[in-house]
Amino acid sequence: MSDLEIWIVIIALAVATAITRSGFWLVGHKVAIPRRVQEMLRYAPSCALAAIVGPDLLLEPSSLAFTLVNGKVVAGVAAVGWYLWRRNMLETIVFGMLVFTAVRLLHLF
Repeated sequence: MSDLEIWIVIIALAVATAITRSGFWLVGHKVAIPRRVQEMLRYAPSCALAAIVGPDLLLEPSSLAFTLVNGKVVAGVAAVGWYLWRRNMLETIVFGMLVFTAVRLLHLF
């Protein structure tokens, strides 16, 4: 690809992103979202986080790696325990990352 083509693609993607993200802002007051949909949207961030983190915890590049020898699984289980105890998502993320870093640095598994 030439430099011109790369810049055209970057600009086209920026415009597409701006249009899709500003759609509700521009016409949001004219569109009524049903209450049931609004209630379901409360769970969207948690679902997105699970969709990103879940496969990384459970899959290795070639196979399923759901064992306690996998440091990611250990950190994930510890993070779930922390969440059940504290009920705070930010603390859970920080705690899970601390456990995973400790497991990696100490070569426990």
